[in-house]
Amino acid sequence: MSKIKRLIKSYSKFIEIPWRSDVAAAQRVIFCVYDENDELRLRAKIDEFEIVTRKAGHGWFVFDLTDTFADWLAGQRYAKSYFQKPDLLSTLLPNYLAFIKQELEKFLQDNAVSEGSVVALKGVGSLFGLLKVKEVVDAIAPLVEGRLLVFFPGSYENNNYRLLDGYDGWNYHAVPITAGKEF
Repeated sequence: MSKIKRLIKSYSKFIEIPWRSDVAAAQRVIFCVYDENDELRLRAKIDEFEIVTRKAGHGWFVFDLTDTFADWLAGQRYAKSYFQKPDLLSTLLPNYLAFIKQELEKFLQDNAVSEGSVVALKGVGSLFGLLKVKEVVDAIAPLVEGRLLVFFPGSYENNNYRLLDGYDGWNYHAVPITAGKEF
């Protein structure tokens, strides 16, 4: 069985567990951790995550971060200047986080996402070098009334997450689901 199939199986077992409604936003976050080399395989199988989520009686919505940086930057008044001098972008990156939060709020409203739903966040690797995943998750998790599922290309070990295995990770208390972890 492939790693992605095992990840889907682990996720399926977890998502079938009844949800408590009295948990904090940080406790409603789920990280599906997979090897960054499997990104395309995972994207090709996202529909299978939807199938097992719906089978467990929950709604399913996918919010894609992949193009958000390009969309945000294109909307900046001095976008051309930032292409010429990208070091100036660092002062604007907090606005990028606000843009992501605003886009998710709009997405949740437009789709009438309920507390019985899973909001899957894909394209997290596109944040690399721009924003920390932890900052984004901390900002958006309270907006999601149900569960926030983060497709996380990287590694997880001893409560430590490393995005794209590119630098030191961080400790986060979300529920980790990996291809090797059975519930």
